[in-house]
Amino acid sequence: MTTLGIIGAGLIGSQLARQAVANGYDVVISNSRGPETLAELIAELGPRARAATAAEAAQAADVAVVTIPLRNYRRVPVEPLAGKIVLDTNNYYPERDGVIPELEDESTTTAELLQAHLPTSKVVKTFNHILAAQITEDALPSGAPNRRALVIAGDDAKAKAFATTLYDQFGFDTVDVGPLSEGWRIQRDTPGYGPRRTAEELRADLAAAKRYRDLP
Repeated sequence: MTTLGIIGAGLIGSQLARQAVANGYDVVISNSRGPETLAELIAELGPRARAATAAEAAQAADVAVVTIPLRNYRRVPVEPLAGKIVLDTNNYYPERDGVIPELEDESTTTAELLQAHLPTSKVVKTFNHILAAQITEDALPSGAPNRRALVIAGDDAKAKAFATTLYDQFGFDTVDVGPLSEGWRIQRDTPGYGPRRTAEELRADLAAAKRYRDLP
């Protein structure tokens, strides 16, 4: 059975853990405060889940999820994630993360920063434009009318195929925006960032997205 190693047990990480367990995945989840602080969440999740350090979650992962404040991305363990698919939910908020010059001048994207930090991993941008509660609230079976869609961006076809399968299992359609470099189209302050959208609506939002420097 596939193990998701979730690095970050905040609102998004906890919700992804719930969905993963509900869909038959094993979960190893970590936070910055230590495994013992996750006892309540692990009790809720049941026997398919356990708490660990970030390094242990990365080592145990068949596929990892990084869902931490972006300012901490350099703390993500590198060697245990070598060659693995890494799902990146991170967003850039300067008031929280501090000013990151290469994001301010838009010479890179959040997921490309993580990819540079994890040079042999296969990073896919996922779950970055949905509120945590909606990961369970908005989930619908495959083929359901008005099903919500979520974006992926990535440079590895097999990694994106896994993310597409995961979205479908978790209750969402997929819109593939292309390589990691196109992930800016679903960053904060773009039309698709936040609202509930079908695949058709989300594609229109992505096409209408503007760079920060081009905003009024």
